[in-house]
Amino acid sequence: MELLRQPLGRPLSMQEQVITLCAATHRVMLDVAVERIKEFQMSMLEWFANHHPEVGKELEEKKALSDELAGQITAAAKEIQSRIKSIQDTRKITSAMYLISSTKMKKSKKLLSDTEPYFYTLQSLIHRILRHMPDTRHAYFDTRETIPKEKRVRGLLVITGDKGLAGSYNHNVLKQAQEWMEAGKNNRLYVVGELGRAYFESRQLPIEEQFHYTVQNPTMHRARCIASTLIEDFMEGRVDEVWILYTQMINSMKTETRMEQLLPLKRENFSGISIPADIHQEEIRMVPSPEAVMDHVVPNYVTGFIFGALVESFCSEQNERMMAMQSASDNAAALLSELSMEYNRLRQAAITQEITEVVGGARAQRKKKR
Repeated sequence: MELLRQPLGRPLSMQEQVITLCAATHRVMLDVAVERIKEFQMSMLEWFANHHPEVGKELEEKKALSDELAGQITAAAKEIQSRIKSIQDTRKITSAMYLISSTKMKKSKKLLSDTEPYFYTLQSLIHRILRHMPDTRHAYFDTRETIPKEKRVRGLLVITGDKGLAGSYNHNVLKQAQEWMEAGKNNRLYVVGELGRAYFESRQLPIEEQFHYTVQNPTMHRARCIASTLIEDFMEGRVDEVWILYTQMINSMKTETRMEQLLPLKRENFSGISIPADIHQEEIRMVPSPEAVMDHVVPNYVTGFIFGALVESFCSEQNERMMAMQSASDNAAALLSELSMEYNRLRQAAITQEITEVVGGARAQRKKKR
């Protein structure tokens, strides 16, 4: 009964009624909810008008429904049903992924904000040690100037994602990593993220260390394990420089890739930092020695930097995915809306034509009576 109910001011033509009844009797609409039956019917008729106009034309000319034509109508009706269902399912998936990414991003940003004060304190402590003892020598600050530039071994930690559907997030990181490696010959690659591993392996680029941690859950323990490997390679002389490539979230609409040098530490990076007012500036005493204090402070500082980079990258990935899913949901809604609007335009043109024919027939009858 719902299918045969005529919309106000938009009566269905004979062809449309036949197509509707044929689709219904062949159980095409069995899985459509009752409250959405009219929406599906309008979309289906629009699909026939746009993609199978020959069906309506044959019904109008022959005034009969053959078995062959009924089969054609049924197949086309199932096609539009499948298309609409696919679009609707896609909207559900993209909406769910948007909400999941939003939740994950908020959780990670809170985790980062909770741990930042500790690592800012470590940075301040390194600054105070260098300020009080500027002549302090340590392997972490060794720039190895005796090694020629062309023979220096550079290590790069690349942080990518485990999954796609995140806009240009992974593409931007991998592109910059490729450019960085082409700028030098002696490179050692350290990779976090499944997509990064797949990218470099597909190009047969050797990966020194694959950290098989999911980037979906950045933790301090994983950052400490990564930092330990990088520091060990630097201290043992396997690499002369250690760099990190990650993505920083500037705001909800913008992210950018950042390349930072982790080791050796640069004294100038600690000389210009502002010291919070609540940190005392009196003389300090380091036991047993400044070098021993550095041995404990610097690894924690590097760990904190890597942890921050992991969280920033994770937040950037989720933000990019949120924007991509929002765009996909909007496109799906626009596609469904476009289908309905196109049908309305076609129906209005048909109604106008029918009215014109009725008026013309009435005029012809009046002239005949005269």
